Amino acid sequence: MNTHEQRHRNAHLGDKTLFSGGRLLRLHQAVYDLCWLLNRGYARPSAIKLVGDHYQLLKRQRLAIARAACSDASRELRAGKCLSVEAVKDRQLVIDGFNLIITIETLMAGGVVLRCRDGCIRDIAGIHGTYRQVNETGKAIALIGGVLEAFSPENVLWLFDRPVSNSGRLTVLVREIAQEQGWNWQTALIDNPDQFIIRAEQVAITSDSAVLDAVEQWVNLSAYIVSHFFPAAWVIDFSNINGPV
Repeated sequence: MNTHEQRHRNAHLGDKTLFSGGRLLRLHQAVYDLCWLLNRGYARPSAIKLVGDHYQLLKRQRLAIARAACSDASRELRAGKCLSVEAVKDRQLVIDGFNLIITIETLMAGGVVLRCRDGCIRDIAGIHGTYRQVNETGKAIALIGGVLEAFSPENVLWLFDRPVSNSGRLTVLVREIAQEQGWNWQTALIDNPDQFIIRAEQVAITSDSAVLDAVEQWVNLSAYIVSHFFPAAWVIDFSNINGPV
């Protein structure tokens, strides 16, 4: 990773080629094929490899189709449990911290994000065990906080993965911003945030597919933020894939 990439979570070198023109059309076809296989019970890893090999996709393209695709059953299940942002009033929220912050950092830096088949906004960044704050980190946290506070949740719990390097520093930053703004936030470093969120009684804010399938209620906050604050963002839309492209 070069110095510029460390300062921003922007587009990777080559993204304009990988995600435009004829290659973008092939990605839509690949997502359709992957959804077709998932609907018929194929294991996700083998289905991703099969489709990726068929379309000769590179690593970031394979990651994109993997995050964009889901079965019809998963899409319906997630939609049935999704609450509007307005519904968080007086509710307790639990946030998958890295999941949300990295997506908003990417939006702010002009990187590519996906509007996936289930309506979630997902980035194709990866922290690979180490998180590095970028120029947009504080601004992303402040934007998320401002949006949430406008809808008056009772409280907000931010969770971060303890095993990820620099997670402690990010936890401190979130807590400091909340204290400065007078927001009723708590933060926690734990070994497995996904399992905590699944078992929690709070409304979840995440785009993690496995977590969304297991929680009782969730809010698609990233999609709300995109539509209200980043209308010109680089969003590749796979949300309407229902048949052959």
